[in-house]
Amino acid sequence: MNRSKEIDAYIEKADPDRHGALNELRKTISEHIPNGFEERINYGMPSYIVPHQLYPDGYHCDPKLPLPFVSFASQKRFVALYHMGIYADSEVLDWFVEEYSKRCAHKLDMGKSCIRFKKINEIPYDLIAELMTKMDTNRWISIYEASIKR
Repeated sequence: MNRSKEIDAYIEKADPDRHGALNELRKTISEHIPNGFEERINYGMPSYIVPHQLYPDGYHCDPKLPLPFVSFASQKRFVALYHMGIYADSEVLDWFVEEYSKRCAHKLDMGKSCIRFKKINEIPYDLIAELMTKMDTNRWISIYEASIKR
């Protein structure tokens, strides 16, 4: 497990064959995610979170942690993108699944919030860029609060 405390170090410790993909993923997310989210290592991965300044309650599992939104990781057999909004908002999920099938030749490999890219040379950065624009901090907080108060 990569226990780096800085994102540059995390990427540097990953398999060298993945450095380009991880850097491009970081760049894509950073350039397209709405203002308000902050980049940092969270749960051992490069992440984009809602800081305590915007959401003082933090993450319900551990309120000392900020509210997570998007992360990416170099896993054993794939590069993963974790997008909590896709898991929590069926409109965003439906849009993503439909767009993925239009833009990518291979089948979508996805869990609840995890999108797995086994062919790192075929990561759809344009689709990820568009996905990042689908939800701002206010919308994410309201969806999150509605889901945990059930």
